Amino acid sequence: MTLAAQSGRPKPPGEDWMSLFNGKDLSGWVEIGHEKWLVEDATIHGLAITREYGYLRTVKNYKDFHLSLKFKCDADGNSGVFFHAEFKPGTADVTQGPQFEIDCTIGLHTAGIYDVGRQWLVWPAPENETVVRQNEWNEYLLKVEGNRYVARLNGILMVDYTDPKPFGSDGAIALQLHSGGHGNMRFRDIWIRDLSTR
Repeated sequence: MTLAAQSGRPKPPGEDWMSLFNGKDLSGWVEIGHEKWLVEDATIHGLAITREYGYLRTVKNYKDFHLSLKFKCDADGNSGVFFHAEFKPGTADVTQGPQFEIDCTIGLHTAGIYDVGRQWLVWPAPENETVVRQNEWNEYLLKVEGNRYVARLNGILMVDYTDPKPFGSDGAIALQLHSGGHGNMRFRDIWIRDLSTR
């Protein structure tokens, strides 16, 4: 029996995919900051309880990978999937790491890439700003291969960006709750294909 069949979670097509979330607890993840992260109905529920940033990062660092996950915005608020992320010890301050944006408000660049030091690197084309589904599950397929970053949202190619000045060659993958106290996000079916081990 496959891992996917054992867990009851759908597995992305292809080989070498491993689950990052067992559907039961936060094994393999570390909470950064003071926001609330819990497991409910086989989903990771991130809930803002302060007005600060909050993150849930992988214990393991990753360099080149493909990542498949589903997300749902239960309320207004900004989120994202960071990669090559590092944090200032004892804080929720990101010291390095771009992110694939998540914001279910139409026109706020979900699947665009934002970098802590350089701000926006690329936005989706205007006609793709409505691809994100409000109050529904969305499917993300993210690829980080060297300095090339690719995002597909609900089957649509959103960005394919080659970074001329990449900063950091590996680091954690991290789910974000943006500051402001409005974060209410759910994540599920999180799978990774680690290209660095092939």
